[in-house]
Amino acid sequence: MTDYYKVLGIKRTASKSEVKSAYRKLARVRHPDVNGGSEQAAREFALLSKAYRVLNDPQERAYYDDKLSTASDSDFSFLHSTNPHARRARNLAMQARWDRIVDEVLERDRRENRERQRAVFTTVSLFLSTFFVAMLRPHLWETFDYAGRAILLTLFLIGVWHLATRLREYFNHYTYKPKSIQDSIMRDEEQPEQPFTRFSAYTFLLVGYALSIGMGLIAGWHAQDFFSGLTMLFHQRVETVQTNVLFYSSTALLIPDLVLYPPIAVLIVDTMQALAARID
Repeated sequence: MTDYYKVLGIKRTASKSEVKSAYRKLARVRHPDVNGGSEQAAREFALLSKAYRVLNDPQERAYYDDKLSTASDSDFSFLHSTNPHARRARNLAMQARWDRIVDEVLERDRRENRERQRAVFTTVSLFLSTFFVAMLRPHLWETFDYAGRAILLTLFLIGVWHLATRLREYFNHYTYKPKSIQDSIMRDEEQPEQPFTRFSAYTFLLVGYALSIGMGLIAGWHAQDFFSGLTMLFHQRVETVQTNVLFYSSTALLIPDLVLYPPIAVLIVDTMQALAARID
């Protein structure tokens, strides 16, 4: 409830002449015409005029004083009373407020942990699938008929869309574009909330992808005798080639494999992780 006595800057025991004197004094300072017709000055002058009309009329003032006293007693009785029920109500209200704040903080932490977990699953599945494709050289495309290739191509397109969507989401959430040196000098800007720059994120993806390919090729080269028996299972419909060109041909065919299979693997892993999270 607005205290009109404070608006006029007078005591509650002020006489009618003191009310009028205080109003005239403040009106000369806060009139909109004196303040360039500003909207703020108009609102302040309207409140000042209302306070004067109420306190200058004896009946309006008596009714207002009664409401003001009732409101003050009500606020005091609840907020400052030593009654055990009032104290208990205040404690319950305060506890409920703190519980709500704690719940909001915990919920934000849970959402952030889920987002971080999704980012880790996507990135790790991309690198691991690239590593295993480079190591095993599966060439599954040649073993499938038209129906199988259509399914594989459909999964590839869905996987590319899924991977691009996830990476764009992670870039927006965890990275930022640094301002130019001139902008940094001219403007005193706050530190960004994101922990990484956009360039560092791109560098991490490219370097991780290249390392996954390199480590997969090295592991496959050292264990090609072991994997030769496994790869023969996927070449039942492929013509037999000479041994001295087998490695080079499989390496050439590895390029479309590295494009085709990692997005499918990311799609499968992310789908399984999302189902597990939903069940959990």
